Amino acid sequence: MDNVTTEKLMADLRAVVRDAEELLQATAGQAGARVEELRARAEASLGAARVRLDEAGVSAREAARDIDEQVRGNPWAAVGIAAAAGLLLGLLLSRK
Repeated sequence: MDNVTTEKLMADLRAVVRDAEELLQATAGQAGARVEELRARAEASLGAARVRLDEAGVSAREAARDIDEQVRGNPWAAVGIAAAAGLLLGLLLSRK
C-alpha cells in the first residue's frame, strides 16, 4: 500500500473514531441496562482503536525509515531487487 493510501486510511479511521466519540457523548443521558452495556463496549472498542491507530502510525513511520536507510546504504541491491521484481511481474503479466 502506498503512502497516500495509508495516510487516507488512517485519516478515515480517525474520523470514524471521532464520530463514534461524538455519538457516545450524545447518548450519555440515555438510561437503561442495555444502553449502558453498549456504551461500555463501544468505549472499550474506541480505546483499543485509538491505541492501534497510534501504534500503526509509529510502525509505518519506523518501517519507512528502515527501508529508506537500507536503500540508501545498499542502492545497487535495491536496484537489483526492483529489477528482479519488475521482470517477474512482467513475465507473469505476459502469460495471460
